[in-house]
Formats: sequence, structure tokens, C-alpha cells
Amino acid sequence: MATSDAPITIKKYANRRLYDASSGTHTTLEALAAIAKAGKDFVVYDAKGEDITRSVLTQIVFEQENKEGQGLLPINFLRLLIRFYGDSMQMLVSRYLEVSLETLTRDEEKFRQQIAQAFDSPFGALEDQARLNMELFERAFAMLSPLARREARSEDGKAQPSGGITTGSPGKEEIDEPPG
Repeated sequence: MATSDAPITIKKYANRRLYDASSGTHTTLEALAAIAKAGKDFVVYDAKGEDITRSVLTQIVFEQENKEGQGLLPINFLRLLIRFYGDSMQMLVSRYLEVSLETLTRDEEKFRQQIAQAFDSPFGALEDQARLNMELFERAFAMLSPLARREARSEDGKAQPSGGITTGSPGKEEIDEPPG
């Protein structure tokens, strides 16, 4: 049984079947993808004992990219990435991408919270601004209206703009005197 620190050992046989040595069962690329998504490490060895982890991980990425709606890598990114193979910058690009993704992973929870707040109410800030603009418009309209009266106070003490017309009783409207 593998310890929590040690990577899970997977063996790939000549018949292309994957065998999880730690659990004693056959496995699939989909199961290995789930292991990777859970943040667990694994290594894959072929029948000769050679480490083929990179090619298996690349195959998992390839399969994930081909699933409908699962594409993570933009086409332009893939083209740019291909340009760096064999280039003197290859090692630098490789390390840069690794550090960038490690940073993203480390700060993932903070990013998720920020995104959730931003998209929780995507129009929240706009709604607040529209509400404020409407209040300002009502106040300006009340001040400019020849029939405006001083702000009436509601039961909770907040100022409420008046349009200059009040109702004394149902069906009866009264015009207030202009402020003077």
C-alpha cells in the first residue's frame, strides 16, 4: 500500500492495460485523471521499468482536451507552445509555466472566492449605481419641479422626495404650496 507521501505506482503492460500496484487492480486513464485532479501523485512504468509518466500525463491531457466542452488550452497557446520546442528558451518556458501553475494552484481558493463574489451578483455594482442614480434623479427632479415641496419624513426618519402632489384621502389629491 502506498503511503500518502509516496506517489502511486502504475504499471503499463504491453497490452496497454494499466495496473495500480498499490491497490492491486487494473485502472484507466480516466481514473488516473481523477487521481491527478485530487492532487495525488503517481508514476507510470512500462514493462521494461522505464518511467513513462510524462507520456501518460500527456495522453490524459489530450483526452481531456478532446472531450466536448473540456478544452482548457486555447489553440493560440498550443501554437505558441509548439514554437518553443527545440528552442533555447524551452527550459525557461517549461519552468515559467510550472511556476505559474504552482502559483495559481496555491492561490486557487482566493481566486475562486473573488470570482464567486464577482459573479455571485454580476450586476450588483451596476444595480447599486442605478439605484443611486435614480435617487439623485428623483431629488433633482423634486428640486426643479415648480410643484415641489420640502422632503417629507417617513416613519423611519429617512428623507423622501415628494413630487409635489399629496393625497389627503382616497381619491382626493391636493397640491402643496411651493416653497417660499
